[in-house]
Amino acid sequence: MSDLPLWHSKRQQKRTIKGRFLGCLLGGAVGDALGAPVEFMRRSEILSTFGPDGITEYTPAYGGLGTITDDTQMTLFTAEGLLRAMVRGRSRGMCHTSSVVSHAYLRWLLTQGERPAKKDDEMGDGWLFQYRALHNCRAPGNTCLSALKAMQSFGDPAHNDSKGCGGVMRAAPVGLMGWSEEWDAQKVFREGVELAALTHGHPTGQLPAGVLAMLILALTDGASLREGLAAAKGILRNEVRHEETLRAIETAEALAVSPMPPHEAVAQLGQGWIAEEALAISIYCALVARTFRQGVIMAVNHDGDSDSTGSITGNLLGAIYGVKAIPAAWFEPLELRDVIAELAEDLYDCPDWDISWCEFSENQEEPKDRKRIWQKYPGW
Repeated sequence: MSDLPLWHSKRQQKRTIKGRFLGCLLGGAVGDALGAPVEFMRRSEILSTFGPDGITEYTPAYGGLGTITDDTQMTLFTAEGLLRAMVRGRSRGMCHTSSVVSHAYLRWLLTQGERPAKKDDEMGDGWLFQYRALHNCRAPGNTCLSALKAMQSFGDPAHNDSKGCGGVMRAAPVGLMGWSEEWDAQKVFREGVELAALTHGHPTGQLPAGVLAMLILALTDGASLREGLAAAKGILRNEVRHEETLRAIETAEALAVSPMPPHEAVAQLGQGWIAEEALAISIYCALVARTFRQGVIMAVNHDGDSDSTGSITGNLLGAIYGVKAIPAAWFEPLELRDVIAELAEDLYDCPDWDISWCEFSENQEEPKDRKRIWQKYPGW
């Protein structure tokens, strides 16, 4: 990586970096699945149901164990959209990333049984859309649904004033793509913000997504979480109406070095329904946790949006510790585990793809790998 502020890139073995990619996306899905059964429960209800330690293992939700929610669904479509945008940009020389990713989000909208205002003959294309397990409603956010249903043109920002966490919960792939494509930190931050703006109109619904994307970039590059936070705050301070997001982050940092018990600290940070609270809770849990397991359990046992805070915390800790840190008992039954891993691997491998665009005559054979990539991530 180059042009990264405030931290020095660390020389890492390829398997370590790939482990961070896999850990980030699979860790986010694990946190999502762990929090899914308790998303709408108060902490007191969680403790009375699962015991004094709260929920510590998967329990049935949406008809199975290890089932994901809309958080992971939208994260996957974010990753797919970014890869299709990369194919287009590299092969055609230009691409508006937000437009291509918004197209991916409209494909997700179709999986929820909704129809967008914008009609397109190829709306339901792509390999990811073909997975029937994604065609399930897992408590999708009303803001995301309504904003996408109203979208008139690809890339149009949302016309609402929402601070909800639906933008930040899906932002981790932006940081991974930024690492692969050698984007600088400012670009990663900006892409995260712009993708959140597709569904959330308030700056506080957008800026946390930029922060999370940049944190994932830094962690993948070998930085510590505190180094990543320092860099992210440096960019955040230059953004209009950044105060709520910055205050939430700094409160999380202060609580992480305080003697306050974790469940009290998390309660002080909020419930996670709005973006800066979900980000702050996740940062706090990632800062104080000694293991992936400890951090994700801490992130889901609270009043509020447990699957989103579990998901974001899983993204952060997965990028820090790598995929091997995820407990086997959580990893093995995870819904769509292989699909999530495939997207993570594609985000890691994409710099080496041969995707140059050219026309082929009937008598000319197209390179096999190039054809496979274009079929999987068509650049339009």
